Amino acid sequence: MVEKVVKTEAQWREELTPTSFEVTRKKGTERAFTGQYWDHHEPGIYRCICCGTPLFASDTKFDSGCGWPSYFAPLNPDNIEEHVDRSYGMTRTEVTCKICDSHLGHVFEDGPAPTGLRYCINSVSLAFEPFASDSSA
Repeated sequence: MVEKVVKTEAQWREELTPTSFEVTRKKGTERAFTGQYWDHHEPGIYRCICCGTPLFASDTKFDSGCGWPSYFAPLNPDNIEEHVDRSYGMTRTEVTCKICDSHLGHVFEDGPAPTGLRYCINSVSLAFEPFASDSSA
């Protein structure tokens, strides 16, 4: 079992960009079609920007047309948590990192097969790690 990552607000502010702090620690949202990963297609792993936990793989990423990176499944369901979010007069399902409680985005039931889910995630909540290239070929 992995230990929770717990830091003070001051520590998070020091480590994150202002936008990443606002989104991950204050449950903000980046504007659609502005994040660095919404139209990103390189193979690799998307990790939590706050604690490095692996969250999503590039082979589950798809273009949902919503302007945020979208995935049909988490890399490991044990690394995320879902919470009811009733903000802004609507009911949605918020997705957070289980290890550090970072707000990642929301999950909707309008995604592709095989899950029918769309994890709509803020780019600033993620750090991309490309797969190692095989230079021996």
